[in-house]
Amino acid sequence: MYPNDGFRELDRQECLRRLTRVPVGRVVHTRHALPAVLPVNFCLDGDGAVLLRTSAESELARAVHDAVVAFEVDEVDAARSSGWSVVVTGRATVVTDPAEQERLARIGPRSWAPSPREVFVRIHPELVTGRELVGGQTLYGVHLAP
Repeated sequence: MYPNDGFRELDRQECLRRLTRVPVGRVVHTRHALPAVLPVNFCLDGDGAVLLRTSAESELARAVHDAVVAFEVDEVDAARSSGWSVVVTGRATVVTDPAEQERLARIGPRSWAPSPREVFVRIHPELVTGRELVGGQTLYGVHLAP
């Protein structure tokens, strides 16, 4: 992600594995030509795509359909000065195929704010990157002060 910044880069498989460890992430999209960030619950599909479930009438569904977005998750231990972050970048699409909608209704995430008419949003994982800082020590061997 940022070469020589002291963090350990995570490979794609490790990033996808870590995505399964947390229930909430942040989708980053464009709103009125400015970056917008929204926390959402999610799950991964078998191909590594990020799946979101939202109201069919939501601004999120309209804003992200057929747009390139970023999706970020992290886990931080502030007391130990350690943590990791994973970012998935790719095109988001609202799922319209009835058979796929039915499949996702069985395996996809459950909305934390259910609505009468919901849609699934799929973020295709075109670029998957991640980095980690372990135990408050950079790759340079420098210990971070508490």
